[in-house]
Amino acid sequence: MLLTRTATLSRNFLCRPQVTGLIPTLAQRTFSTSALDKSRVSDVIIKDHEELKDHYDRIMRSKDNDEMTRHQNAFVWELARHSVGEEIVVYPVMEKNLPDGKETAAKDRQEHLTVKEQLYEFQKLSADDADFRPTLKTLMGNLAQHIREEEEDELPRLENSLSEEGSSDLARSFERTKMFVPTRSHPGAPDRPPFETAAGLLAAPIDKIMDAFHKFPKGV
Repeated sequence: MLLTRTATLSRNFLCRPQVTGLIPTLAQRTFSTSALDKSRVSDVIIKDHEELKDHYDRIMRSKDNDEMTRHQNAFVWELARHSVGEEIVVYPVMEKNLPDGKETAAKDRQEHLTVKEQLYEFQKLSADDADFRPTLKTLMGNLAQHIREEEEDELPRLENSLSEEGSSDLARSFERTKMFVPTRSHPGAPDRPPFETAAGLLAAPIDKIMDAFHKFPKGV
């Protein structure tokens, strides 16, 4: 009952007219899964990877603190949701379908923990902090390795184990799940369901309230 009420709270908060203009439009867009009907799970995961790389590149190129802050918030928002979404939805399917699924998922969860710890430090920094870019660069170095392994090895093998319909269903589940998980890094939280799901539903409304007072890139 508590988890149901918390999820409803999170959804209702996002849909308030006075809030929807403040939270990135990408959050609202993921409520509709019609565009995902033919998307494979690898498509939506790789799309997230590309968005993260774009925010990273914009931060590293920019000389404007306000622009860097906006893309910092977008980077944190996307990576936090992406990581937990994978842990709740994708990794259990990987454990079930791949011969080495349990080992692969355990490795990925450990890599996520490292990234979450670095993301936790990065989300606290201001654009004018001396550690701002170095912290992000270190984080992205670890994340880039994780992304390469997923895109070149794990996702192709996962796709081969799924039917077209099964992959599309998993993609929709992944995108829906991202709507109800934390949007900030919480490295101390559990990293596997059902405990991760419970912790996420409790933390997410607080994170979304914080999102309403953060700046995000225009047009995101």
